[in-house]
Amino acid sequence: MKIFLLKDIVKVGMAGDVIKVSEGYGRNYILPRKLGVEITAANEATYVEKFKNVERKKDVVASQTSMLAERIKALQLTLKRKIHDDGKLYGAVSPLEIVDLLAEKGIKVSKSQIELSKAIKEKGTFEVTIILSSRLKPSLTLKVIPEAI
Repeated sequence: MKIFLLKDIVKVGMAGDVIKVSEGYGRNYILPRKLGVEITAANEATYVEKFKNVERKKDVVASQTSMLAERIKALQLTLKRKIHDDGKLYGAVSPLEIVDLLAEKGIKVSKSQIELSKAIKEKGTFEVTIILSSRLKPSLTLKVIPEAI
């Protein structure tokens, strides 16, 4: 069964892709949830044209996203926080704080796009990954320093 995807499905395809799936998966999962539309002989030409348009748009978005990734890789953010005498923070650094720092630099991302390998609970330098797409995950450097009293 050939299906034109209307929404992204993890490990299956992106919106706008034409994929081939089994009858059961298509009829029982994709079609009832309106994640895609079945391609028949009658509507194939319409969806092939839509597929071409989506591919053109994806190229434009991919180039913009890759430029954004290059900007993010070059960044080194500094966060001032209150710190105990032993170098520990009073609370962990939240993804929302990183989003705010990026917004100051003119980069808009959501907190769900911030990926921390572990909670940042002490001063130092850390790698923070920003998930722009399934393939594009640039990292930036976050430096946590004591706040001047």
